[in-house]
Amino acid sequence: MSTPTPYAPSGSEPFHRQLSPTCGLRVSPIALGTLTFGRGEELTHMGDVDADGAARMLARAHEAGVNLIDTANLYGNGVAEEVVGDALTKLDCAEDFLITTKARMVIGDGPNDGGASRWHLLREVDRSLSRLGRDHIDLFYLHQWDGQTPLEETLETMDTLVRSGKIRYYGVSNYMGWQLQKALRVCEANGFIKPVSQQILYSAYTRTAEYEQIPAALDAGISTQPWSPLNMGLLTGKWRRGRQPEGPSRLKDGTGAEMRVPDWGRLHDVVDALEEVAGRHDGATIPQVALAWTLTRPGVHNAAVAARSLEQLEDLLGYAALQLTAEDLATIDRVSRPEIIYPHWHQADMAAERLSPADEDIIGTVGEQVAEQFGARS
Repeated sequence: MSTPTPYAPSGSEPFHRQLSPTCGLRVSPIALGTLTFGRGEELTHMGDVDADGAARMLARAHEAGVNLIDTANLYGNGVAEEVVGDALTKLDCAEDFLITTKARMVIGDGPNDGGASRWHLLREVDRSLSRLGRDHIDLFYLHQWDGQTPLEETLETMDTLVRSGKIRYYGVSNYMGWQLQKALRVCEANGFIKPVSQQILYSAYTRTAEYEQIPAALDAGISTQPWSPLNMGLLTGKWRRGRQPEGPSRLKDGTGAEMRVPDWGRLHDVVDALEEVAGRHDGATIPQVALAWTLTRPGVHNAAVAARSLEQLEDLLGYAALQLTAEDLATIDRVSRPEIIYPHWHQADMAAERLSPADEDIIGTVGEQVAEQFGARS
């Protein structure tokens, strides 16, 4: 079984990586997420970090080499962007930060308050720029697929925004593999500037992206930026067998539909494996291991993580001191790898002599699993 090369920021690899093989922008391995940013009344189940608290987090992140902030118009209906904008005015290093934001989700009751239409996207980009206090967005994500707006309209709008300078680069978020490939084909057919990255849910527990989303991106030279590599707190070590964390959480407020947990037993097994690996490294924590593991994965150039406090951020920043070994990766992989499904098992069984790098992501690393599930074939 092939093993990804561990990420070693202190080694020969530069700390800052290219965002994607298809663009020259260099970003830190982690982006500071802002889902926890508010004013005390919005998103309190996520966090209520105000501008002063956000400024302290950003200053500490800057010291650690973080140069990317991840936000969205959806977060508090723009409040998180406002907090980012206010916090940056308090920092001398504000210009060192790149900013990612997103639009497409429904943010109002009007008929055009959602979707990926030209009308909605142009309005939301202008609103985001105003809230952030900037004249451009460094990386803009189409936050979800829109199956009713013509893709030509959406992508022509993105092309216009890049050429106008209002955004520098763009990507897609939460797209299926075929949707990403279709977007790339539409860009090629029309001469539009292409997306350079995808932002998707991906963690040591939620690895279903390995079926299609990550291979599709690898095949296209598109980078993957996982959101929530800690699975909205599920991989912090607070959710254990027979024990749940006190206080607010994404799972307790009733809005965290994307955090569905179909197999709590498997989740607990993954957390146990992360804890086992953390125990092999002096002072390491479960969140640090979960984050470090994510950064070893094929095609992952950056991961977006959020914190409720400066203390949580400090812990997360400790990921950079970890050098995960092949044994560590195998320990996590044994309990976390996704089930081998058709046609993956068929290709692994019958076509393994001609796998591409994109195929290798799942098909080329599941030989043992095929044998476990189905037994050796004659």
